[in-house]
Amino acid sequence: MIISLVGYMGSGKSHISKILGEKINFKIFDLDKEISKKKNMTIPEIFEKKGEIYFRKSEKETLEELLATQENCIISLGGGTPVYYNNMEILNNNSITIYLRANIGTLVQRLSKQKEKRPLIARISEDDLPEFIAKHLFERNIFYNKAQYIVDTDHKTPEEIVEEITTILQLHP
Repeated sequence: MIISLVGYMGSGKSHISKILGEKINFKIFDLDKEISKKKNMTIPEIFEKKGEIYFRKSEKETLEELLATQENCIISLGGGTPVYYNNMEILNNNSITIYLRANIGTLVQRLSKQKEKRPLIARISEDDLPEFIAKHLFERNIFYNKAQYIVDTDHKTPEEIVEEITTILQLHP
């Protein structure tokens, strides 16, 4: 069984995958970290030196490798992964996809504390952050909503979210 966690940056994909992985004893893969290892560069370096198209091709290639070779694992995806190529279709056909959904207020609250670690929003002012996230989320939601399951993360502890996901997994055909 492969579980793919989908969602906007700050939705909790990395954090939830660690807790869930420990609870159900699954291996965890962070797609961005796997790309970095494979290319021997950080994601910002890849974007800067090779460009976004190169990154997106590497992302698709690495994703397909993980989906083809791993069993009993959780893949934490980058926020943009479902948007490019036919990645969402590939994910739905080869894994259980779960969209960790958070509202704009929750995302702004979480991301404003992490701006320097997030190249996409590092240069955006606090005042402009809600509008940026709202626009970006609007563009990506059509892809995120194609996930097989949606788990709302607002006002929930990581443990409550993991509990909800484990229930989904038990009921999944």
